[in-house]
Amino acid sequence: MTLRFATPRRYGVQGAAVSALLAVLAVVASWRPATGQGGGWQATPARPTVGDTIWLERFVAAPPGWRVQPAKAERTAEAVVEPVGDPVVLRAPEGWLVRYPVVAWVPALRWVIPPSIVRWGPSGRADTVPRDTAWFRVSSVIPESVLAPRPQPLLPPVRTVPRDPLPPGVAGLVAGALLAGALRWRRRAPREVPLPPQVPLEPEVPDARWLVAGEPKAVAARATHRLRMALYRAISEAHPALSTAECLARVERARSQAPLRELRDVLEQLDRVAFASAHGTDVAALAKMARRLVQDIGS
Repeated sequence: MTLRFATPRRYGVQGAAVSALLAVLAVVASWRPATGQGGGWQATPARPTVGDTIWLERFVAAPPGWRVQPAKAERTAEAVVEPVGDPVVLRAPEGWLVRYPVVAWVPALRWVIPPSIVRWGPSGRADTVPRDTAWFRVSSVIPESVLAPRPQPLLPPVRTVPRDPLPPGVAGLVAGALLAGALRWRRRAPREVPLPPQVPLEPEVPDARWLVAGEPKAVAARATHRLRMALYRAISEAHPALSTAECLARVERARSQAPLRELRDVLEQLDRVAFASAHGTDVAALAKMARRLVQDIGS
């Protein structure tokens, strides 16, 4: 019987083989979360950088008539990964697609456990989807060539070199001359607009025609307007906005020698005709008296 003695060299080879096998298993185990397949969650885009919006997506299978309701992600103090919006639910074949927008502030292999998702059935039955871990890798925005970036000192001030002001001045004069020439060339002569043709004024409709047409109020209104305007031109205080009594009072204070009695009779009768309170009045005679008073006041 031959005895075989184990040597230290043999034990060293066996230990190295076991260590290599464990290292391979560790690499394979870490490759799966690094690719964004963490328990059903996928990260989009595949290579995000610090500050980019990362969408964590998960497909939730649901029978027809079922709906899903994801919980809102809450922000925590001093969190490396923070939510930047409410979850989004999209319809997908044979289920629903749940998306969470997040952002990472530190470059590294990150993981986050999204909030729970509840499935609701047509009869009100609720079913909670198991929560899984989402893995994604965040890259830095600083190039890898800069391993230890340091703030650079201030650059020395740029010394101004004195320049000759003649070229800018000549350029300004040339530009101004070209602009003036262009404006003068494009200026158009004023167009001669023909004067509008003279339209002859229609003759005044006589009072008799208005009376035959059954419009005594028009005759009374025209006579009142002429008389009141004559009084206003003679006495500025008796403007047409005043009532008949106020107008006569102003005329009496300004001109006591005016024919106040005739003015009062004519204006009051014309007002009664205009307001249809005087029937059977000779409107033609009143209009004639008003014309005579207008001539007396104007003279």
